[in-house]
Amino acid sequence: MNKVLFFAHLRDAVGEEFLKLDASGKSVGELKAELAAIYNLPKLDTVMTAVNEEFAQDDEVIQDGDEIAFIPPVSGG
Repeated sequence: MNKVLFFAHLRDAVGEEFLKLDASGKSVGELKAELAAIYNLPKLDTVMTAVNEEFAQDDEVIQDGDEIAFIPPVSGG
C-alpha cells in the first residue's frame, strides 16, 4: 500500500488530506493520470511530485510502501 498526500487546492478537490491505495508498479505519471480522472483534478502536469520526500519525475516507478506527495505551485507576496 501507498500513502498519497495532497496539498493546497488538491486537498480541497479530493476532500482528503491523504489516501491509502496500491500504486506499486505504476509510474508517477500513471498515478497522476488515474487520480486526475477519478477526482477531476485539472493541471496535474504542473504539480511537483515527491516520493519519500524526494522530488520525482513522471517516469519514476512507485514501489510498495512509498509515500507520494503532490505539491502544487504556490504564489504569495
